[in-house]
Amino acid sequence: MGARLILVKGEGPSEYLLTAFNTIGRHPDNTVQVLDRIVSKEHCRITRGPQGGYILRDVGSLNGSYVNGQRVSEARLASGDELSLGNTLLRFEDDEEQASAPAASHFTVMTDMLQSQVRSRVEASTSFLPAAEIDDFESLKADYEKLRIAHQLSQKLSVDANLDDLLQKIVDETFQLIKADRAVILLLDPDTGDLVPRYVKQKREGEEIQLSKSILAEVRNNKRAVLSSDAMLDERFKASKSIIMQGIRSTMAVPLLYGENLVGVMHMDSTLTTGAFKEKDLTLFQGIATQAATAIENHRLAKKIEREAGQRAQFQRLLSPNLVDQIVRGALQLDQGGTKREVTMLFADIRGFTHMSERHSPEEMVKTLNDYFEVMVDVLFAHGGTLDKYVGDEIIGLFGAPVHLPDAADRAVRCGLEMQRALAEFNRVRESAGLEAIHIGVGINTGPVIAGAIGSSRTLQYTVIGDAVNVAARLCSAAKAGEVLLSEFTMQSTRGSLNAEKREPVQVKGKSAALNIYAALQDPGAPGTNPTSRATQSVQR
Repeated sequence: MGARLILVKGEGPSEYLLTAFNTIGRHPDNTVQVLDRIVSKEHCRITRGPQGGYILRDVGSLNGSYVNGQRVSEARLASGDELSLGNTLLRFEDDEEQASAPAASHFTVMTDMLQSQVRSRVEASTSFLPAAEIDDFESLKADYEKLRIAHQLSQKLSVDANLDDLLQKIVDETFQLIKADRAVILLLDPDTGDLVPRYVKQKREGEEIQLSKSILAEVRNNKRAVLSSDAMLDERFKASKSIIMQGIRSTMAVPLLYGENLVGVMHMDSTLTTGAFKEKDLTLFQGIATQAATAIENHRLAKKIEREAGQRAQFQRLLSPNLVDQIVRGALQLDQGGTKREVTMLFADIRGFTHMSERHSPEEMVKTLNDYFEVMVDVLFAHGGTLDKYVGDEIIGLFGAPVHLPDAADRAVRCGLEMQRALAEFNRVRESAGLEAIHIGVGINTGPVIAGAIGSSRTLQYTVIGDAVNVAARLCSAAKAGEVLLSEFTMQSTRGSLNAEKREPVQVKGKSAALNIYAALQDPGAPGTNPTSRATQSVQR
């Protein structure tokens, strides 16, 4: 979602998305209008810095701008900072910041050696015994405890919009069930394979927490919960300097398992009480961890679905449905922005549209364009083309970008011819309804271009730039109604058979030499064509 302000106290929308430059104040012309009579008309500004991040600057407000309770004239914002403007309280959030940075600054993972094999452990299992296999009361109680914990936590853990909020809820609920001095959640980084501290809670703020690498390794490698009643004396960790340095008397660490997959590790300790945790506490802690791992994975799955839905909606405006499915599944990769590649461009333009507009109302012309575009884009997508943009009554299609197509030129030519056939049927329906027919000319060119996302940080559009694009536009202008004109470059790039007739070279703007051009001809076997009306000078490749 990017950077945003969350309303904590005051009136107005609950959330404001931030752009690269934002003004905040009481006046409605501000980017963020704060409905607070104590706030100045323009109170402060929030600007994205050249190296990333956001900077707040007060612009001479009467009552001042406060960040985390401190009045500031200028301050760099960090995710989670609270902004006080008059009686209004806002929280700054930035998804691009490293969410684990604040927690990680309190941590040191000490390197030490695991000296001996674990003597006592609890299996990190969420399975329940079948009723027929329960032969003692203790097994029944253990299974009941798992269900009780799962039910209790499921009532309080939801798929929050922010992962940090979810982790905080998990730790807060753990503190309610188990008495400890400190609790830590570490999540597994899928890229590096490291356990990264993401959230910490402690009774005495400001302490640096030094986690033992040996304890983390024991939990991670064996996927089993570890309990040490007195870590300073436990043979398993007798060489762990980090434990000795802090004098930890009781430690529990459990794996966050989703099925057989390790999501992370939860750690709790007590620095004051020997034997603070018992086997019962470890079982309870493991039950919490199981529910926590499920909540975290559900959060990640929900975010993945949300991202895929956003991607699908964006791609569906540009690409054919079969390509959208492949890209969202990861079967096809989009080119990165700013890559040089060979692309075939198709321009289709309505002939006499300006004069037609003079004869009809704006409402009629909008309806005509929408109906026309609906048909043309369906044809474009059917041939694997990408919709670049609409320019008035003109459609620009791409073949070979952003997805590489080895037969891009052939597809583009077939698409242009199919557009003319589809338009003939479109006009038949229009004329039967007493509406004026429309006619198009199509120009196609192939050549090297720069393909990538162009625009501002808020609005990006995938497009192509280069001289080859201009040539395609010029060919479209030269095409008569019903024609599909091809450049010599496109003719040379086609791989299959193509019926075309050579035309007189044309002089186009920006080119010193005339261009050799061809008119593509309908395939005799195509629907709606007359096989006897082929031009005698047609050439076949």
